[in-house]
Amino acid sequence: EVQLVESGGGSVQAGGSLRLSCTASGFAFDTSDLGWFRQGSGNQCEMVSTISSDGSTYYGDSVKGRFTISRDNAKNTMFLHMSSLKPEDTAVYYCAAEDSPGVMVGCRGQGTQVTVSA
Repeated sequence: EVQLVESGGGSVQAGGSLRLSCTASGFAFDTSDLGWFRQGSGNQCEMVSTISSDGSTYYGDSVKGRFTISRDNAKNTMFLHMSSLKPEDTAVYYCAAEDSPGVMVGCRGQGTQVTVSA
């Protein structure tokens, strides 16, 4: 059974930083593409960042230059380091793994809440 557990969320003032973690089990972590998604007050699920099995990364325009995604295959853990946080980054953040090659579904599971105050 695939399990993805997010942690590291919290409340921070604008300009601050947080690091999210995603601990995974139940699938071949090191050969899977992974990603972070978020769902804010508008309830739309937004892809924040992805990292492929070979380490290639993608960032959404809204977070480019401020967020950094990384992975530790030895620990089956993925990270999202968020800096220069803005109130519009407030959302529930979810991690995801590809369901099949090229297919990744976000905003599932418990997620971790990030709240950025002005």
